[in-house]
Amino acid sequence: MAHLIEIKNATVYRGPHCVFDHFSLTIPQHCNTAILGPNGAGKSTLLKLLFRELYPVYQDDSYVRILGEEQWNVWDLRAHLGIVSHDLQQQYLGTVLGRNVIVSGLYSSVDTPFLHQVNYEEQQRALRVMQTLEILELQNRMFGEMSTGEQRRFLLGRALINDPDTLVLDEPTSGLDLKACFYYLDTIRSLMQRGKVVILVTHHIHEIPPEITRVILLKDGAVLADGEKSAMLTEQNLSHLFDTHIRLAEANGFYQALPG
Repeated sequence: MAHLIEIKNATVYRGPHCVFDHFSLTIPQHCNTAILGPNGAGKSTLLKLLFRELYPVYQDDSYVRILGEEQWNVWDLRAHLGIVSHDLQQQYLGTVLGRNVIVSGLYSSVDTPFLHQVNYEEQQRALRVMQTLEILELQNRMFGEMSTGEQRRFLLGRALINDPDTLVLDEPTSGLDLKACFYYLDTIRSLMQRGKVVILVTHHIHEIPPEITRVILLKDGAVLADGEKSAMLTEQNLSHLFDTHIRLAEANGFYQALPG
């Protein structure tokens, strides 16, 4: 079986800055994984690499493969990987209706295409997603009138409308208050328990739900450590990762970092 993500010897630049130098990473299918690292570790670059917004320097021994394939049409890729990110949230105009945020996932766009009439099948798919996420009553509200948590749920619905096997979540609770954070994490956990695979990219330890089984520690554009969650989330590892003394607390399968 092909790996979900396989990166080998990737050298990636953002402008003049080399973020990854012969970077390698493998994530198998059906493995709920957290990629944890401080700001500047390369998390955003990794996401752009996966979603074909950035490409590595061409080398004979270098590649980026998703499900064993190096070449993907974005229309086909969205049926396998769904992404929810802060960057995507910023791209939507405040006047876009909630239901159109959901439907726009079918077209990899921000809003439904100009002059496009949403057909019955698209309406039904959007309705099912909104019912699952309990946001049906918000479908006619403008995006700019929603709370950050409500916006995040609609973006999650945008990813889910293509029924992907895997969701890639970029710091999913960033900007949410405690109630919205807990609600959103419960939603993610419910999706995982129904069979969705989650790749969580974050610098927030509290975002890592109990269903995550593997953690990759990313620092300065390189994999610092990679393995089972219990072996990775230790005070020693996290203190090294974030360059500060950290004490770790655990409750109900969640972890929280405290000042050391």
